[in-house]
Order: sequence, then C-alpha cells, then structure tokens
Amino acid sequence: MARSLSILLIEDDPNDAVLVWRAFQRTRSGIPLLVVPNGLEALKYLSGEPPYDDRQTYPVPDFVLLDLGMPKMSGLEVLVWIRAQPNLKRLPVIILTTSAHEEDAKKAYEAGANSFVVKPSSFDELVEAIRSLTDFWLDGSKLPTIDPSA
Repeated sequence: MARSLSILLIEDDPNDAVLVWRAFQRTRSGIPLLVVPNGLEALKYLSGEPPYDDRQTYPVPDFVLLDLGMPKMSGLEVLVWIRAQPNLKRLPVIILTTSAHEEDAKKAYEAGANSFVVKPSSFDELVEAIRSLTDFWLDGSKLPTIDPSA
C-alpha cells in the first residue's frame, strides 16, 4: 500500500495561510496541507513533540512550504535547524515568501533551501504557482523517504 502524502505550511499570516490552503484545494485537494503558525511550532511539529506526537494525525511531511518573515523564529532559522537534523536534512524545503530581495534568496539557498518562490500578488497566480510546485515535487521528482526516528 502506498503511503499518503502530506505537506507542511509554516506561515504566520492567517490570511496567507488561508489563501495557500484554498490554492491547494483547487490544485491538490486530496493531499493534506498541515499548517503551523510560526517557527517554534514548526520545530515541535517536525520533532514530533506534543501536541504533534501522533504521526498518524501529524505525519512527517513530504515537503515544507516555509515563510521567511515570522515572529519568534524566522524562516531562515527554521531552515538552518531542519538542515542540522540528521533525520530531516533531506526534507525538501521550498521558501514561499513575499520577499523578492536577492539577498534573502541567496541566504535561503546557502542555508539549504530547495527552491525560493515569491508569493504572487493575485489568487489566480498563487493557484498556478502551487500547481507548478506540486507538479514538480509530487509528480516530477522522487521525494526522499524521511524516517522520523532516525
């Protein structure tokens, strides 16, 4: 039996989270989009700490969509943490941010981002961006198997 897919969105802006969720509903409604509101919650989720310790309900994601500008812990700090974890270092991380600054993209790639996507300004463009991302990562790529216990 094939395992089910899941995607983790780390996004502090509830409006942006809803828009991304709606874009997923239009493109990949059968794949769970799990959302955490900040970097500290992301670390708990990815570590399987309570309340995220039930991996049936909160599976290790197949890839992460990560905002850069967040309170408590920036997206860049989350990315550095992910790359330092032996069991998560191969987890695909796509930066999905409003920042179009070249320096932010450079820092993200140097920290190990797999992709850097600037959030489009319209919902239709966001739907197309999500469609392109998911087509590439879910249909066009071989995703690594992530063992949460490693």
